[in-house]
Amino acid sequence: MEKNLLQEDIDALFAAAGANATAKTNDNGDAKPPEKYSFSNAGQISNDQMRAISTVNDLFARNLMHTLGAWLRMPLKVKLVSGEQLPFNEFLERLSTMSYICSVRLEPLGAVGLLELDLALAAPIVDVLLGGTGRAGQVRELTDIEEAILTAVVQVVMQELNLAWQPVGLVFAFEKRETEAQAARTMTLGEKTLCVSFEARMPEVQGVLNLCLPAVVLNAILRRLIAQGDQPRRRSKDAQAKMRELVGEVKVGAVLQFPPVRLRAAELSSLEPGAVLRLPLPRYQMAELRVGGLQFGRAYPVRTGEHRGAQIEGENCGSLMKLSSGNDVAAATTSVN
Repeated sequence: MEKNLLQEDIDALFAAAGANATAKTNDNGDAKPPEKYSFSNAGQISNDQMRAISTVNDLFARNLMHTLGAWLRMPLKVKLVSGEQLPFNEFLERLSTMSYICSVRLEPLGAVGLLELDLALAAPIVDVLLGGTGRAGQVRELTDIEEAILTAVVQVVMQELNLAWQPVGLVFAFEKRETEAQAARTMTLGEKTLCVSFEARMPEVQGVLNLCLPAVVLNAILRRLIAQGDQPRRRSKDAQAKMRELVGEVKVGAVLQFPPVRLRAAELSSLEPGAVLRLPLPRYQMAELRVGGLQFGRAYPVRTGEHRGAQIEGENCGSLMKLSSGNDVAAATTSVN
């Protein structure tokens, strides 16, 4: 059922709203004047949000450096250079004439961003993936084969972006390569964007990787990111039990050895098969049990069938640690200085 408001009803609503605004007071009891709102601030990213973005992008840069470097099998350094808010037309003015530009869909926001890769990085990447050594080449347009190879590299970049932004549920999906004219139509020229720049260094060349995202659609995601960052991370009891179970399956190296002793070089040089080397140690000297290279305690070597172990003495008296079994190398070794 529709209800039509008369002019008197509308005037009454505005009068009531004005009275409520006037009734608001500050700490001193004085009436607060209505605050003006500037629509030009819509989509403005706050300082807290920018710090949260920098944290996520630092993580992305480190992960991309290790993942892409291992994939290319060559040294690669990636670092965050800057993150700033720009009108879309300013971002377009900064685009290089020789660059790889692709559109990126942001889900579940349904928005579209842009990714720019300096073509100076394309030549060594393509050279490595085709079996070369990663030499820098002339910056030029890509062939169809080179573009297909570079698209695979961009897919790796998408994977690392998704991994970094996973806590807030933002998903990056590669769409297609865009020309500069097509890229200019993805957003309105005056729309505020978040432009994040990364520097990539390879042995013979360096270039930039730029990410342009519409700022207004990121506000809800960024608020969620800040809220999650303020919450203390607590592990549930099930997670703690699972962690203890996994740690319990970890294998660490253990060795039972004599403490360091000093010997004359002449005694070592005169050794022959069948000779007995007398060590300057007491007859009942206990051996050192080292776990992961660190001294765990003192113990006696023991054996049960094919299994060798260490009988720990002292504070942990009575405990038995299995060192090796079967035809493994003997656990007791001698360290000579």
